[in-house]
Amino acid sequence: MKTLIARTCGAVIAASLVAAPLAVAQESSGYRLPPKEIVDLLDAPPTPSVSVSPTGDTMILVHRESLPPISEMAKPMERLAGLRLDPMTNGRHGPRSYVGLSLKELPDGEDREVRLPNDADVGFPRWSPDGEKFAFTITSDRGIQLWVGETDSGRARSVTGWEVNEAAGGFSWLGDSRTIIARLVPNGRGSMPEESRIPEGPVTQENAGKTSPVRTYQDLLEDEHDEAMFDWLMTSQIVSIDTDRRRTKKIGDPAVYGSVSASPDGKYLLVDRVNKPYSYLVTYRSFPETTEVWTMGGKMVTEIADKGLRDNIPIGGVETGRRSIGWQSNAPATLVWAEALDGGDPKAEVPERDRVMMLSAPFDGRPTEVVRLEDRYSGAQWVGKGELAMVSEYDRDARWSRTWLMDFERPGSQPKLVFERNTQDRYADPGSPVTMLNEFGRSVAHVHNDSVFLTGRGATPQGDRPFMHRMSLRTFEKEEMWRNAGENYESIVDLLEPDGTRVLTSYQTPTVPPNYYIRDLGAKTRVAVTEFEDPQPQLRGITKELVRYKRADGVDLNATLYLPADYERGQRLPLIVWAYPREFNDARTASQISGSPYRFTRIGGYSHLFFLTQGYAIMDAAAMPVIGNDPETVNDSFIDQIVAAGQAAIDYAVERGVADRDRVAVGGHSYGAFMTANLLAHSDIFRAGIARSGAYNRTLTPFGFQSERRTFWEAPDVYFNLSPFMHANQINEPILLIHGQQDNNSGTFPIQSERLYHAVKGHGGTVRLVMLPYESHGYRARESIMHTLAEQVDWLEKHVKYADTPRESSGVGAGLN
Repeated sequence: MKTLIARTCGAVIAASLVAAPLAVAQESSGYRLPPKEIVDLLDAPPTPSVSVSPTGDTMILVHRESLPPISEMAKPMERLAGLRLDPMTNGRHGPRSYVGLSLKELPDGEDREVRLPNDADVGFPRWSPDGEKFAFTITSDRGIQLWVGETDSGRARSVTGWEVNEAAGGFSWLGDSRTIIARLVPNGRGSMPEESRIPEGPVTQENAGKTSPVRTYQDLLEDEHDEAMFDWLMTSQIVSIDTDRRRTKKIGDPAVYGSVSASPDGKYLLVDRVNKPYSYLVTYRSFPETTEVWTMGGKMVTEIADKGLRDNIPIGGVETGRRSIGWQSNAPATLVWAEALDGGDPKAEVPERDRVMMLSAPFDGRPTEVVRLEDRYSGAQWVGKGELAMVSEYDRDARWSRTWLMDFERPGSQPKLVFERNTQDRYADPGSPVTMLNEFGRSVAHVHNDSVFLTGRGATPQGDRPFMHRMSLRTFEKEEMWRNAGENYESIVDLLEPDGTRVLTSYQTPTVPPNYYIRDLGAKTRVAVTEFEDPQPQLRGITKELVRYKRADGVDLNATLYLPADYERGQRLPLIVWAYPREFNDARTASQISGSPYRFTRIGGYSHLFFLTQGYAIMDAAAMPVIGNDPETVNDSFIDQIVAAGQAAIDYAVERGVADRDRVAVGGHSYGAFMTANLLAHSDIFRAGIARSGAYNRTLTPFGFQSERRTFWEAPDVYFNLSPFMHANQINEPILLIHGQQDNNSGTFPIQSERLYHAVKGHGGTVRLVMLPYESHGYRARESIMHTLAEQVDWLEKHVKYADTPRESSGVGAGLN
């Protein structure tokens, strides 16, 4: 059976890759607008983003632009080695997000505007460790400048010319709150390489028997001109900038650098230098690389790692040798890294999978082994007391995480278990440590009286209830200092007092937009810091509710049910089920509630929630769990489980009396689009579907997808059965396909939607394909978002809302077709 399926798959792959013209009926050109009520909502001014100073007495309001024009997306772009770069600015390609800054003293100071050039394209600001300054970039057609502002006065000025190279990375403050490490375009680098129309020869690749499974990356290098452009854009000069005197000092020679980071004491640099030969199969993060420690004068102290091309890492595995190399945040100059003990292969049977190593200045001794871990090292949270760290490890099969408290001053000492849990168990999530800047200006877990503070979303069977706990570092016992209660949603933003009795929070209700408050936990008082107004008052009549229901196999499911502002009790509305499938090891964690009914409702972007303005009910984030205790075979029952979950959502809404069973649509984005196409191919329970930016032929992602661990050659029947493309003849409900023409997400090539369109059309199905110019996996431009919403509204108006012919197969239990 598998042999027959494999042959069939191979034939389908070949057919799907035939270079045929895109047979889409051409319509009049031009972008369209959705109904006026949607346009008005989209044009509402966005609420500023916020950043609090390290001292907790000042806030930066970062003013946003939510819908940039398509002309911003249409600027020149180089797609190189997994990067999208703007050759005119030498930065990352994309529209501006931030357009202005203002300061507010806490708790009740007036907003003070930071004066910037007109129409500034502002980077998100970064505070100096002492909170007296903040740094940010400004981008223009001339390039990128680095600016520094004064917190007290709000005055800001440039400290570089239009020469910052953000293609190669950002900037960082040193602990002296005066010096910034940045990268500049090298002097005299020459003009941009020109591409010859006459090739020098074919592009050739070869493999000499080495196992090299690769993901389906996009934007890779393709030829020698791409290599030349990569070098031209990514080569940078590392510099230190004295922000008080506006003096720049070169460090080392120009090269292509990966990450560049200073030691906490400011005496050394950890530098990743990217080497040739480059690869046409992987992104720059897997190119050959040398990691070195330099002095601040640019002299190499020692080589930490010399890595060749990393194109043979097992799927789901890690590289061999030293990896995750970084500075210990609570020591002057100590490097910490992990090393695989299993060859980097997660399938290897070994007693210990990783070890953690360290090496301190002057870096002339042998590295010290700190600890060996049974499972894969997944990071460290440095603790602001001595040289403690919370070190985490993760078992990918059991989805189990353990966090240990370790003393790096005593390598080899017995670590203490802080907590362990199933990472999918939201109810058991202990939260994350609240951080502060230490004497080196590095972020570490804040410690007060031998305790740390933990904050989290606080998932409960009644919905999210954010909390703050105080946890002893000696006993690990927790004391609840505060928990959100009442018909509101409030969460901790930062501590304003070392003992945690005074905090900054974000507070909102279903009718009051998020605003910032200073809460005194002892006095139980709350003082407003901001007064952002409701940007979309026309939505306030909307109702939403966390609802629970059961799948036919007894699994508990949940969703957020939204009803329009003018909904009248007993009215049956057209319904949209919007979802994203997720894999779970057991039904208990799959059934847990996520979200809160007390959050403020604001709709933006190309959200499906805009359908509320058009008279639809929506089952949002409808649970689509795929449950299996064996992660290797969980997808074997993917189709059965999502169909059962879809049927359960419809049954609930119909029995509740809010939905018309004959007018139900399904939709999703990315993996949700994959789900949507499968539901239409394998059931008759939905009237139509919307699938955005999906992947529909899994043989084009043959080394795994989502959490599928088997390759196409190991499980060809699974890849075939789960590919909607292979069952396009069964998609007998209308499906709208939307995709960005420049989607760079791994696996969701635009050809995925193009070929599914051809397949459904070829079998006489009702299908529409919309390809959005200049857009990636998500959509950014105003014109694209407006057009996407117009297409979605029109599609469901025609095929769902005003569909007046009941379907014979649309009753309860229509199930698999």
